[in-house]
Amino acid sequence: MPSLGADMTEGTLLEWLVQPGATVHKGDVVAVVDTSKAAIEVECFTSGTVRRLLVEPGTQVPVGTPLALIGEEEPVAPIAPPPLTGHPAAPVLSPLVRRDASARHVDLGTVHGTGPGGRVTRLDVEHAVEAPAPPPAGPARRRVSPRARRLARETGIDLSAISGKGPAGIIRAADVEGAEPAVARPAPPAAEPAVPTTAEQAARRAAAMRATIAALMARSKREIPHYYLTETIDLTDALAWLHDRNQDLPVPRRVVPAALLLKAAARAAREVPELNGFWIDEAFLPAPTVNLGVAISLRGGGLVAPAMAEADTLNLDELMDRLKDLVSRTRAGRLRASELSSPTITVSNLGEQGVESIIGVIYPPQVALVGYGTVTERPWAVRGLLGIRRTVTVSLAADHRATDGATGARYLRTLARLLERPEEL
Repeated sequence: MPSLGADMTEGTLLEWLVQPGATVHKGDVVAVVDTSKAAIEVECFTSGTVRRLLVEPGTQVPVGTPLALIGEEEPVAPIAPPPLTGHPAAPVLSPLVRRDASARHVDLGTVHGTGPGGRVTRLDVEHAVEAPAPPPAGPARRRVSPRARRLARETGIDLSAISGKGPAGIIRAADVEGAEPAVARPAPPAAEPAVPTTAEQAARRAAAMRATIAALMARSKREIPHYYLTETIDLTDALAWLHDRNQDLPVPRRVVPAALLLKAAARAAREVPELNGFWIDEAFLPAPTVNLGVAISLRGGGLVAPAMAEADTLNLDELMDRLKDLVSRTRAGRLRASELSSPTITVSNLGEQGVESIIGVIYPPQVALVGYGTVTERPWAVRGLLGIRRTVTVSLAADHRATDGATGARYLRTLARLLERPEEL
């Protein structure tokens, strides 16, 4: 079960798109997983032949749980699925990761690393299922997912009375939801269980998404020392250039100003790489490419920020096509796992909503978020002459652990320079 963002601790396998014996290649879509935000297409991490499917559709499992076994095309002997509680040789890990794993009683051999090169990070340890801790006295600790433990605490459920139905007997949130609390409640009348309506299902998903967003943003504000910078940029020449460029194109092929702003943000991130990357294990890890996260609002409420891979290398026409495709698939719930797990810096644009400026919250483990407001006409002095110009207020929220204000200011000045020369984008 891949981690599809810092706010994901578990997911529900909805559907397998492959069967045992099928040949798969790295990047192939092999399954559909449901998260609190959307149903996501999961891509294969490697190439080979599907030997065994380890999780049944409809099963909710923690991040890092093996879903399938993939081997060579012609194995010498049958391969058995690995146990979830094995103890393989420990990979090279930072002391902080080992310390967190020890404190949480997490078996590092069962943790799926989501860091570069599959490296296990502190976030992976935080989301991992707790392994049984050596008890000082009394019975052994039950294997419980973090969400199930929290739900049991909130509802008064006795975990010792629950039989886990997850892999290796793990108690999942679904097991807790189906259990009775310690305080007796009136028995419901004998009747067929009510089937949730579409509206009820949508309401539940919206509530789950709000809770997920709230938890992640609270964590971001609690852990990340934000600093904020803003700059107002003259877009008059850039918008005139874009208007002239669109005149010769059919309407479906025209580029909207949002695409120009996204391209400038990506190019500026390439020129100021200190803001393009991740804060992992108490250190900044620069990203090799600019995968621009684009905050997209959903029609039913909520927010998703999938990545536009290598956005700095796309020309405006390519970026416009990618943007339209990304927005339509996000709102249709057809995103891929790699699009949610790979953003290196995120842009939030509320210009269409008439918002003059936005002061954003960083999406961990990223270290920066760029915010665009609406394009506004205002008095503006150019070479000593006052006139009416079209401007946009750009904000930068950045992580003070990774950079200082001087770096953020350099990013905003680079952004302004690029928008003043749109033909170079």
